[in-house]
Amino acid sequence: MDYKEKFLTYYKQNISREGADKLLDWLLKTDFFTAPASTKFHCACEGGLVQHSVNVYEVMMEKHFVQGEDNAESFALCALLHDLCKAQFYKVATRNVKNEKTGQWEKQPYYSVEDIFPYGHGEKSVFLIERFLRLNTGEAMAIRWHMGGFDDTAKSGGFAISQAYDKYPIAVKLHLSDLEATYLREHGTSNARSK
Repeated sequence: MDYKEKFLTYYKQNISREGADKLLDWLLKTDFFTAPASTKFHCACEGGLVQHSVNVYEVMMEKHFVQGEDNAESFALCALLHDLCKAQFYKVATRNVKNEKTGQWEKQPYYSVEDIFPYGHGEKSVFLIERFLRLNTGEAMAIRWHMGGFDDTAKSGGFAISQAYDKYPIAVKLHLSDLEATYLREHGTSNARSK
């Protein structure tokens, strides 16, 4: 089963909230299943965004789901959709790169960012999801703060992230799962050259 098939299976088996079908229909019309997850780091390759989303879900379920305490639908919503903000976000461009063997300049494709709705990262994902279905407060907090200290607002010294993590364990679990997927499971998944 490829990553798109896994995503669709996890989504359909776990997410039944009102509006879930409309959200999935919209998602299928975007580049979510072909887009990269980053420009040059983890999963900077075709289909990288869906690969990353599935990896985060699998880590979250394997390592952090507590039967009778956690909600499977909440875990699926948070993990599978935390980076929804990256749909319609990247574009393929080209640049000249010198071929080390031939000395010739060659056009090489690369991913660049074209953010037509610059609303932030986690908050943009929450906004897009809530156009179709309602998130509970814990889910919204988890998606909003999944970047942890890598988020611009967290860097500015605010205490909101600490309060969110303290009050909503799902936010901590999503952040940890995102870190593990990105830096351990997806190590070496970029097609982009390091500069």
